[in-house]
Amino acid sequence: MLRLAIEGQGHAVIEARDQAEAVQQLQQGRPAVVLTDLRLPEGDGFGVLRVAKEQDPELPVIVMTAYGSIQDAVAAMKEGAMDFLAKPVDPDHLLLLVGRALAQRRLITEYILLKEELASRRGAPVIIGEAPALKQVIVQLQRAATTDATVLLEGESGTGKELFARGLHALSGRSDGPFVAINCAAIPDNLLETELFGHEKGAFTGAVARKPGKFELAHKGTLFLDEIGDLPIGLQAKILRALEERRFERVGGTVSLQVDVRIVAATNKGLRAAVAARQFREDLYFRLSVFPITIPPLRERPDDIPVLARHFVERYCREMKKAVVALSPAAIEELRRYPWPGNVRELQNAMERTVILAGGDTIHPRHLNLAVHAPVAASEVPATWAGFDFSGSLATVGRRAQSEAEKRKIEQTMKEAGGDKGRASELLQVSYKALLTKLKDLNMD
Repeated sequence: MLRLAIEGQGHAVIEARDQAEAVQQLQQGRPAVVLTDLRLPEGDGFGVLRVAKEQDPELPVIVMTAYGSIQDAVAAMKEGAMDFLAKPVDPDHLLLLVGRALAQRRLITEYILLKEELASRRGAPVIIGEAPALKQVIVQLQRAATTDATVLLEGESGTGKELFARGLHALSGRSDGPFVAINCAAIPDNLLETELFGHEKGAFTGAVARKPGKFELAHKGTLFLDEIGDLPIGLQAKILRALEERRFERVGGTVSLQVDVRIVAATNKGLRAAVAARQFREDLYFRLSVFPITIPPLRERPDDIPVLARHFVERYCREMKKAVVALSPAAIEELRRYPWPGNVRELQNAMERTVILAGGDTIHPRHLNLAVHAPVAASEVPATWAGFDFSGSLATVGRRAQSEAEKRKIEQTMKEAGGDKGRASELLQVSYKALLTKLKDLNMD
Protein backbone atom coordinates (compact mmCIF):
# COMPACT_ATOMS: atom_id res chain seq x y z
CA MET A 1 0.00 0.00 0.00
CA LEU A 2 2.81 2.39 0.89
CA ARG A 3 4.69 1.58 -2.30
CA LEU A 4 1.62 2.12 -4.50
CA ALA A 5 0.82 5.42 -2.80
CA ILE A 6 4.36 6.76 -3.33
CA GLU A 7 4.66 5.43 -6.89
CA GLY A 8 1.37 7.11 -7.66
CA GLN A 9 3.18 10.43 -7.20
CA GLY A 10 5.80 9.49 -9.81
CA HIS A 11 8.55 8.32 -7.46
CA ALA A 12 10.58 5.12 -7.79
CA VAL A 13 10.51 2.82 -4.76
CA ILE A 14 13.02 0.19 -3.58
CA GLU A 15 11.62 -2.29 -1.03
CA ALA A 16 13.48 -4.20 1.69
CA ARG A 17 12.12 -6.90 4.03
CA ASP A 18 14.43 -6.36 7.00
CA GLN A 19 17.47 -4.48 8.27
CA ALA A 20 20.04 -6.60 6.42
CA GLU A 21 18.28 -6.16 3.07
CA ALA A 22 17.83 -2.42 3.73
CA VAL A 23 21.53 -2.00 4.48
CA GLN A 24 22.40 -3.80 1.23
CA GLN A 25 20.10 -1.51 -0.76
CA LEU A 26 21.52 1.58 0.93
CA GLN A 27 25.05 0.54 0.00
CA GLN A 28 24.17 -0.14 -3.63
CA GLY A 29 21.95 2.84 -4.37
CA ARG A 30 21.51 6.53 -3.62
CA PRO A 31 17.95 6.95 -2.29
CA ALA A 32 16.56 10.44 -1.78
CA VAL A 33 14.43 9.43 1.23
CA VAL A 34 14.31 6.40 3.58
CA LEU A 35 10.99 5.22 5.07
CA THR A 36 11.36 2.49 7.69
CA ASP A 37 9.27 0.77 10.34
CA LEU A 38 10.94 0.65 13.74
CA ARG A 39 9.91 -3.03 14.13
CA LEU A 40 11.21 -5.40 11.46
CA PRO A 41 11.22 -9.20 11.03
CA GLU A 42 15.00 -9.15 11.57
CA GLY A 43 16.86 -6.21 13.06
CA ASP A 44 15.05 -2.93 13.64
CA GLY A 45 14.49 0.53 12.23
CA PHE A 46 17.11 2.01 14.54
CA GLY A 47 19.75 -0.05 12.73
CA VAL A 48 18.46 1.14 9.34
CA LEU A 49 18.50 4.74 10.59
CA ARG A 50 22.08 4.51 11.83
CA VAL A 51 23.37 2.96 8.59
CA ALA A 52 21.49 5.54 6.49
CA LYS A 53 23.05 8.38 8.48
CA GLU A 54 26.49 6.79 8.22
CA GLN A 55 26.08 6.55 4.45
CA ASP A 56 24.87 10.14 4.16
CA PRO A 57 24.38 12.40 7.20
CA GLU A 58 21.94 14.58 5.21
CA LEU A 59 19.73 11.67 4.04
CA PRO A 60 16.13 12.25 5.32
CA VAL A 61 14.76 9.24 7.26
CA ILE A 62 11.07 8.90 8.18
CA VAL A 63 10.23 6.23 10.78
CA MET A 64 6.90 4.45 11.35
CA THR A 65 5.72 3.04 14.64
CA ALA A 66 2.59 1.83 16.40
CA TYR A 67 0.63 4.46 18.30
CA GLY A 68 1.61 2.99 21.65
CA SER A 69 5.35 3.35 20.92
CA ILE A 70 5.59 7.05 20.26
CA GLN A 71 8.48 7.25 22.73
CA ASP A 72 10.47 5.04 20.33
CA ALA A 73 9.77 7.49 17.51
CA VAL A 74 10.97 10.37 19.69
CA ALA A 75 14.16 8.41 20.41
CA ALA A 76 14.63 7.85 16.67
CA MET A 77 14.30 11.56 15.99
CA LYS A 78 16.99 12.23 18.59
CA GLU A 79 19.24 9.93 16.54
CA GLY A 80 18.61 11.93 13.38
CA ALA A 81 15.24 10.85 11.96
CA MET A 82 13.47 13.68 10.13
CA ASP A 83 9.92 12.78 11.26
CA PHE A 84 7.70 9.84 12.22
CA LEU A 85 4.35 8.33 11.25
CA ALA A 86 1.97 6.57 13.62
CA LYS A 87 0.33 3.41 12.25
CA PRO A 88 -2.09 2.92 10.65
CA VAL A 89 -0.50 5.28 8.16
CA ASP A 90 -2.59 8.02 6.56
CA PRO A 91 -1.51 8.07 2.85
CA ASP A 92 -2.05 11.84 2.58
CA HIS A 93 0.14 12.44 5.62
CA LEU A 94 2.74 10.06 4.22
CA LEU A 95 2.90 11.87 0.86
CA LEU A 96 3.12 15.22 2.65
CA LEU A 97 6.16 14.05 4.64
CA VAL A 98 7.81 12.49 1.55
CA GLY A 99 7.35 15.74 -0.39
CA ARG A 100 8.81 17.71 2.51
CA ALA A 101 11.78 15.34 2.75
CA LEU A 102 12.50 15.64 -0.98
CA ALA A 103 12.34 19.43 -0.78
CA GLN A 104 14.74 19.38 2.18
CA ARG A 105 17.12 17.14 0.24
CA ARG A 106 17.12 19.51 -2.74
CA LEU A 107 17.77 22.52 -0.52
CA ILE A 108 20.75 20.83 1.17
CA THR A 109 22.31 19.90 -2.19
CA GLU A 110 21.76 23.41 -3.56
CA TYR A 111 23.28 24.92 -0.42
CA ILE A 112 26.45 22.83 -0.75
CA LEU A 113 26.82 23.78 -4.41
CA LEU A 114 26.01 27.45 -3.92
CA LYS A 115 28.62 27.76 -1.18
CA GLU A 116 31.30 26.44 -3.54
CA GLU A 117 30.16 28.34 -6.63
CA LEU A 118 29.02 31.68 -5.23
CA ALA A 119 32.34 33.38 -5.91
CA SER A 120 32.53 32.15 -9.51
CA ARG A 121 28.88 32.96 -10.24
CA ARG A 122 29.33 36.57 -9.05
CA GLY A 123 30.33 38.63 -12.03
CA ALA A 124 30.27 35.72 -14.46
CA PRO A 125 30.57 37.16 -17.98
CA VAL A 126 27.78 36.95 -20.54
CA ILE A 127 28.31 35.37 -23.97
CA ILE A 128 28.52 38.41 -26.22
CA GLY A 129 29.61 38.62 -29.85
CA GLU A 130 28.57 38.28 -33.46
CA ALA A 131 31.71 36.75 -34.96
CA PRO A 132 30.97 33.83 -37.33
CA ALA A 133 33.40 31.60 -35.40
CA LEU A 134 31.52 32.34 -32.16
CA LYS A 135 28.14 31.68 -33.78
CA GLN A 136 29.44 28.33 -35.02
CA VAL A 137 30.41 27.39 -31.46
CA ILE A 138 26.91 28.27 -30.23
CA VAL A 139 25.35 26.10 -32.96
CA GLN A 140 27.61 23.21 -31.91
CA LEU A 141 26.58 23.72 -28.27
CA GLN A 142 22.91 23.57 -29.22
CA ARG A 143 23.44 20.31 -31.10
CA ALA A 144 25.45 18.76 -28.27
CA ALA A 145 22.82 19.84 -25.72
CA THR A 146 20.20 17.55 -27.25
CA THR A 147 22.35 14.53 -26.34
CA ASP A 148 24.14 13.22 -23.27
CA ALA A 149 27.44 12.90 -25.16
CA THR A 150 30.66 13.88 -23.40
CA VAL A 151 31.85 17.26 -24.68
CA LEU A 152 35.46 18.48 -24.81
CA LEU A 153 35.87 22.27 -24.92
CA GLU A 154 39.24 23.31 -26.31
CA GLY A 155 40.65 26.81 -26.40
CA GLU A 156 43.21 29.20 -24.97
CA SER A 157 43.11 30.36 -21.36
CA GLY A 158 40.56 33.11 -20.82
CA THR A 159 38.28 32.29 -23.76
CA GLY A 160 35.39 31.45 -21.43
CA LYS A 161 35.28 27.66 -21.50
CA GLU A 162 33.39 27.42 -18.20
CA LEU A 163 30.85 29.95 -19.45
CA PHE A 164 30.21 27.81 -22.54
CA ALA A 165 29.95 24.72 -20.33
CA ARG A 166 27.27 26.46 -18.27
CA GLY A 167 25.49 27.41 -21.48
CA LEU A 168 25.55 23.79 -22.62
CA HIS A 169 24.07 22.70 -19.29
CA ALA A 170 21.32 25.34 -19.49
CA LEU A 171 20.34 24.18 -22.99
CA SER A 172 20.30 20.49 -22.06
CA GLY A 173 17.60 18.32 -20.55
CA ARG A 174 19.61 18.37 -17.33
CA SER A 175 19.10 22.10 -16.76
CA ASP A 176 16.99 21.42 -13.65
CA GLY A 177 19.87 19.43 -12.15
CA PRO A 178 23.08 20.81 -10.63
CA PHE A 179 26.05 22.22 -12.53
CA VAL A 180 29.24 21.30 -10.65
CA ALA A 181 32.64 22.66 -11.72
CA ILE A 182 36.12 21.65 -10.58
CA ASN A 183 39.49 22.95 -11.80
CA CYS A 184 41.84 19.98 -12.04
CA ALA A 185 44.91 22.26 -12.15
CA ALA A 186 44.04 24.29 -9.06
CA ILE A 187 43.89 21.41 -6.57
CA PRO A 188 46.98 19.50 -5.35
CA ASP A 189 47.26 15.98 -6.77
CA ASN A 190 46.87 14.33 -3.37
CA LEU A 191 43.54 16.12 -2.76
CA LEU A 192 42.05 15.95 -6.25
CA GLU A 193 40.83 12.35 -5.95
CA THR A 194 38.99 13.21 -2.74
CA GLU A 195 37.41 16.29 -4.33
CA LEU A 196 36.19 14.25 -7.29
CA PHE A 197 35.03 11.05 -5.60
CA GLY A 198 34.63 11.99 -1.92
CA HIS A 199 35.96 9.97 1.00
CA GLU A 200 34.77 7.74 3.81
CA LYS A 201 35.14 8.55 7.48
CA GLY A 202 38.62 7.54 8.62
CA ALA A 203 39.98 7.16 5.07
CA PHE A 204 42.97 9.29 6.07
CA THR A 205 44.14 11.52 8.90
CA GLY A 206 41.64 14.32 9.30
CA ALA A 207 38.75 12.52 7.60
CA VAL A 208 36.43 12.84 10.60
CA ALA A 209 33.26 12.39 8.55
CA ARG A 210 32.12 11.12 5.18
CA LYS A 211 32.35 13.72 2.41
CA PRO A 212 30.55 13.49 -0.95
CA GLY A 213 32.64 14.22 -4.04
CA LYS A 214 31.83 16.29 -7.10
CA PHE A 215 30.58 13.20 -8.99
CA GLU A 216 27.93 12.62 -6.31
CA LEU A 217 26.96 16.28 -6.08
CA ALA A 218 26.47 16.40 -9.86
CA HIS A 219 23.97 13.49 -9.88
CA LYS A 220 21.25 14.12 -12.51
CA GLY A 221 23.21 17.16 -13.70
CA THR A 222 26.47 18.19 -15.36
CA LEU A 223 30.05 17.83 -14.08
CA PHE A 224 32.54 20.29 -15.60
CA LEU A 225 36.17 19.13 -15.44
CA ASP A 226 38.25 22.22 -16.19
CA GLU A 227 41.93 21.98 -17.17
CA ILE A 228 41.55 18.24 -17.74
CA GLY A 229 45.02 18.20 -19.35
CA ASP A 230 46.55 18.69 -15.87
CA LEU A 231 44.87 15.57 -14.48
CA PRO A 232 47.50 13.35 -12.81
CA ILE A 233 48.26 10.23 -14.85
CA GLY A 234 47.53 8.02 -11.84
CA LEU A 235 44.00 9.39 -11.51
CA GLN A 236 43.12 9.14 -15.20
CA ALA A 237 42.22 5.42 -15.01
CA LYS A 238 39.64 6.06 -12.28
CA ILE A 239 38.17 8.97 -14.25
CA LEU A 240 37.94 6.72 -17.32
CA ARG A 241 36.04 4.07 -15.39
CA ALA A 242 33.67 6.69 -13.96
CA LEU A 243 33.03 7.98 -17.48
CA GLU A 244 32.40 4.57 -19.00
CA GLU A 245 30.47 2.87 -16.19
CA ARG A 246 29.14 5.86 -14.23
CA ARG A 247 30.39 4.00 -11.15
CA PHE A 248 33.14 4.78 -8.62
CA GLU A 249 34.19 4.23 -5.01
CA ARG A 250 34.87 6.92 -2.47
CA VAL A 251 38.43 7.16 -1.19
CA GLY A 252 38.72 4.55 1.56
CA GLY A 253 35.45 2.90 0.51
CA THR A 254 34.66 -0.53 -0.87
CA VAL A 255 31.09 0.02 -2.08
CA SER A 256 30.63 0.94 -5.75
CA LEU A 257 28.35 3.96 -6.18
CA GLN A 258 26.43 4.69 -9.38
CA VAL A 259 25.63 8.20 -10.60
CA ASP A 260 23.85 9.76 -13.57
CA VAL A 261 26.17 12.55 -14.69
CA ARG A 262 26.88 14.33 -17.97
CA ILE A 263 30.60 15.15 -18.35
CA VAL A 264 31.94 18.32 -19.96
CA ALA A 265 35.74 18.71 -19.98
CA ALA A 266 37.91 21.66 -20.96
CA THR A 267 41.58 22.17 -21.73
CA ASN A 268 43.93 24.87 -23.02
CA LYS A 269 46.55 22.26 -23.89
CA GLY A 270 46.96 20.07 -26.95
CA LEU A 271 45.76 16.73 -25.61
CA ARG A 272 46.86 14.92 -28.78
CA ALA A 273 50.43 16.01 -28.12
CA ALA A 274 50.08 14.97 -24.48
CA VAL A 275 48.90 11.54 -25.63
CA ALA A 276 51.89 11.25 -27.97
CA ALA A 277 54.20 12.21 -25.09
CA ARG A 278 52.52 9.56 -22.89
CA GLN A 279 51.39 12.25 -20.45
CA PHE A 280 47.70 11.57 -21.10
CA ARG A 281 45.91 8.26 -21.63
CA GLU A 282 44.83 7.71 -25.21
CA ASP A 283 41.66 5.82 -24.21
CA LEU A 284 40.63 8.64 -21.88
CA TYR A 285 41.27 11.22 -24.62
CA PHE A 286 39.01 9.40 -27.06
CA ARG A 287 36.35 9.00 -24.35
CA LEU A 288 36.43 12.73 -23.59
CA SER A 289 36.48 13.96 -27.18
CA VAL A 290 33.21 12.39 -28.33
CA PHE A 291 32.00 15.90 -29.23
CA PRO A 292 34.97 18.34 -29.41
CA ILE A 293 34.28 22.08 -29.65
CA THR A 294 37.04 24.66 -30.16
CA ILE A 295 36.40 28.15 -28.76
CA PRO A 296 38.11 30.89 -30.86
CA PRO A 297 40.58 33.27 -29.19
CA LEU A 298 39.65 36.93 -28.93
CA ARG A 299 42.23 38.04 -31.53
CA GLU A 300 40.23 36.06 -34.12
CA ARG A 301 37.09 38.02 -33.17
CA PRO A 302 38.31 41.65 -33.58
CA ASP A 303 34.82 43.01 -34.28
CA ASP A 304 33.62 41.62 -30.93
CA ILE A 305 36.31 43.47 -28.91
CA PRO A 306 34.56 46.91 -28.84
CA VAL A 307 31.22 45.28 -27.98
CA LEU A 308 32.72 43.31 -25.12
CA ALA A 309 34.70 46.33 -23.90
CA ARG A 310 31.57 48.51 -23.73
CA HIS A 311 29.73 45.73 -21.90
CA PHE A 312 32.42 45.49 -19.23
CA VAL A 313 32.73 49.27 -18.91
CA GLU A 314 28.98 49.64 -18.31
CA ARG A 315 29.02 46.80 -15.82
CA TYR A 316 31.91 48.12 -13.74
CA CYS A 317 30.52 51.65 -13.82
CA ARG A 318 27.32 50.29 -12.28
CA GLU A 319 29.22 48.28 -9.68
CA MET A 320 31.39 51.28 -8.72
CA LYS A 321 28.37 53.62 -8.78
CA LYS A 322 30.02 55.84 -11.39
CA ALA A 323 28.43 57.57 -14.37
CA VAL A 324 28.81 55.43 -17.48
CA VAL A 325 31.86 56.58 -19.46
CA ALA A 326 32.31 56.29 -23.22
CA LEU A 327 35.16 54.73 -25.17
CA SER A 328 36.85 57.18 -27.54
CA PRO A 329 37.48 56.06 -31.18
CA ALA A 330 41.23 56.10 -30.43
CA ALA A 331 40.72 53.83 -27.40
CA ILE A 332 38.62 51.43 -29.45
CA GLU A 333 41.35 51.29 -32.10
CA GLU A 334 43.93 50.63 -29.38
CA LEU A 335 41.81 47.76 -28.05
CA ARG A 336 41.46 46.25 -31.53
CA ARG A 337 45.23 46.35 -32.16
CA TYR A 338 46.20 44.68 -28.90
CA PRO A 339 46.66 40.85 -29.30
CA TRP A 340 44.90 39.92 -26.00
CA PRO A 341 46.95 36.85 -25.00
CA GLY A 342 44.67 36.46 -21.98
CA ASN A 343 41.55 36.68 -24.20
CA VAL A 344 38.17 37.73 -22.75
CA ARG A 345 39.38 37.38 -19.16
CA GLU A 346 42.24 39.80 -19.82
CA LEU A 347 39.89 42.24 -21.55
CA GLN A 348 37.52 42.10 -18.59
CA ASN A 349 40.35 42.83 -16.13
CA ALA A 350 41.65 45.64 -18.34
CA MET A 351 38.25 47.30 -18.46
CA GLU A 352 37.86 47.10 -14.70
CA ARG A 353 41.26 48.79 -14.27
CA THR A 354 40.35 51.39 -16.89
CA VAL A 355 37.09 52.35 -15.21
CA ILE A 356 39.04 52.91 -11.98
CA LEU A 357 41.65 55.09 -13.73
CA ALA A 358 39.31 57.11 -15.95
CA GLY A 359 38.46 60.41 -14.29
CA GLY A 360 36.26 62.08 -16.88
CA ASP A 361 33.36 60.98 -19.05
CA THR A 362 35.51 59.43 -21.81
CA ILE A 363 38.11 56.65 -21.87
CA HIS A 364 41.23 57.52 -23.88
CA PRO A 365 44.21 55.30 -24.84
CA ARG A 366 46.24 56.61 -21.88
CA HIS A 367 43.63 55.15 -19.52
CA LEU A 368 43.96 51.70 -21.08
CA ASN A 369 47.67 51.42 -20.28
CA LEU A 370 47.97 48.45 -22.65
CA ALA A 371 51.58 49.14 -23.67
CA VAL A 372 52.75 48.05 -20.21
CA HIS A 373 51.05 44.70 -20.66
CA ALA A 374 51.89 44.13 -24.33
CA PRO A 375 54.14 41.17 -25.24
CA VAL A 376 57.82 42.07 -25.49
CA ALA A 377 58.88 42.57 -29.11
CA ALA A 378 61.88 40.65 -30.41
CA SER A 379 63.79 43.94 -30.89
CA GLU A 380 63.32 44.77 -27.20
CA VAL A 381 65.04 41.61 -25.93
CA PRO A 382 68.54 42.41 -24.64
CA ALA A 383 71.15 41.39 -27.20
CA THR A 384 73.94 40.92 -24.67
CA TRP A 385 74.53 37.73 -22.69
CA ALA A 386 77.25 39.24 -20.53
CA GLY A 387 77.89 37.08 -17.52
CA PHE A 388 76.13 34.02 -18.95
CA ASP A 389 77.93 30.72 -18.34
CA PHE A 390 78.66 29.09 -21.73
CA SER A 391 80.72 26.22 -20.29
CA GLY A 392 79.77 22.58 -20.89
CA SER A 393 78.16 20.72 -23.78
CA LEU A 394 75.61 22.22 -26.18
CA ALA A 395 72.79 20.38 -24.41
CA THR A 396 73.94 21.70 -21.02
CA VAL A 397 74.18 25.29 -22.31
CA GLY A 398 70.78 24.92 -23.97
CA ARG A 399 69.12 23.83 -20.72
CA ARG A 400 70.88 26.64 -18.84
CA ALA A 401 69.71 29.20 -21.43
CA GLN A 402 66.14 27.90 -21.28
CA SER A 403 66.07 28.19 -17.48
CA GLU A 404 67.47 31.73 -17.67
CA ALA A 405 64.94 32.76 -20.34
CA GLU A 406 62.05 31.28 -18.35
CA LYS A 407 63.24 32.99 -15.19
CA ARG A 408 63.48 36.40 -16.88
CA LYS A 409 60.08 36.00 -18.52
CA ILE A 410 58.43 34.98 -15.24
CA GLU A 411 60.11 37.87 -13.36
CA GLN A 412 58.88 40.36 -15.97
CA THR A 413 55.36 38.94 -15.97
CA MET A 414 55.15 38.85 -12.17
CA LYS A 415 56.03 42.57 -12.14
CA GLU A 416 53.31 43.29 -14.71
CA ALA A 417 50.82 41.30 -12.62
CA GLY A 418 51.76 43.15 -9.44
CA GLY A 419 52.87 39.92 -7.79
CA ASP A 420 49.53 38.19 -8.41
CA LYS A 421 50.41 34.60 -9.36
CA GLY A 422 46.92 33.89 -10.70
CA ARG A 423 47.11 36.89 -13.03
CA ALA A 424 50.69 35.98 -14.03
CA SER A 425 49.63 32.43 -14.96
CA GLU A 426 46.97 33.92 -17.28
CA LEU A 427 49.47 36.22 -18.99
CA LEU A 428 51.98 33.36 -19.35
CA GLN A 429 49.17 31.09 -20.64
CA VAL A 430 50.06 28.28 -18.24
CA SER A 431 48.04 26.77 -15.43
CA TYR A 432 48.39 28.14 -11.90
CA LYS A 433 49.86 24.81 -10.77
CA ALA A 434 52.40 24.84 -13.61
CA LEU A 435 53.54 28.33 -12.61
CA LEU A 436 53.99 27.29 -8.97
CA THR A 437 56.04 24.29 -10.14
CA LYS A 438 58.24 26.56 -12.29
CA LEU A 439 58.80 28.99 -9.42
CA LYS A 440 59.91 26.09 -7.24
CA ASP A 441 62.15 24.52 -9.93
CA LEU A 442 63.85 27.86 -10.68
CA ASN A 443 64.29 28.68 -6.96
CA MET A 444 62.29 31.88 -7.37
CA ASP A 445 60.64 33.47 -4.34
